[in-house]
Amino acid sequence: MGTRDYKAEVINKKHWDEVAPIHGRSYDTETLINGGHHLDDIQVGELGDVSGKTVLHLMCHIGTDTLSFARLGAEVTGIDISCESLKVARELAEKTNLKARFIETPLFDLPNKLDETFDMVYTAIGVLCWVSDLKQWANIISRYLKPGGTLYLMESHPFMQVFDNEAIGLNVRYPYFSQGEPFDWPGNWPDYSDENYIVKSPTREFQWTMGQIFNSLTEAGLNIEFIHEFDFLHWKGLESMEMCEDGFWRLPEPLDKIPVLFSLRAIKG
Repeated sequence: MGTRDYKAEVINKKHWDEVAPIHGRSYDTETLINGGHHLDDIQVGELGDVSGKTVLHLMCHIGTDTLSFARLGAEVTGIDISCESLKVARELAEKTNLKARFIETPLFDLPNKLDETFDMVYTAIGVLCWVSDLKQWANIISRYLKPGGTLYLMESHPFMQVFDNEAIGLNVRYPYFSQGEPFDWPGNWPDYSDENYIVKSPTREFQWTMGQIFNSLTEAGLNIEFIHEFDFLHWKGLESMEMCEDGFWRLPEPLDKIPVLFSLRAIKG
């Protein structure tokens, strides 16, 4: 299920270093500063009480979700490849008076930087497309979970990724069965959180099927408790999506017949 792509890490680190300051301004940080958190009601319900638990947040970007765990009483560690992302995350921690540890490292080098285990590993949303080796990703998760520890993942649904996100309607454009082959995207496109900013750096991304995700985790010794599928996203993932009263994006009828998001919880045996 893929092999580690070092070139992808170099390309994508440059991308995230570029956009991190933009996201520091465009993301909703006021909610955290004013005493709230960024985990939606579905995540809160599926995660359960995290107070007092140790949590490892993989690929945490600017730390809004990481600090949300701290707000809910967890002892949390966030890791990310981007030094600029973690600079923003540490500044946000100071502004919110929330305690979190942040470690700069490529995901697959984490065992060289951190030697402990956690009650929970958390990863969400929009992270799997940056993972070049799904088997190694799952083994990293297993490595950092205590026996009986929990993985929680919320992610855009792989099926949604086959559609052209620039076209009206549901036009199939990309392969579902990509076999771990990378997709190289050029720069010069609007940032997803600030359309007025044109991203300069390219990215290299990966597509994984639901079967590959499920199998990689079970082969790493995790027992899947549930997979839930949803009809909403936290952002406008497809051109036809419309924002609803609850703040989520959904496809209008008659296109609203497909899953666009899923969540997964697994326990280390």
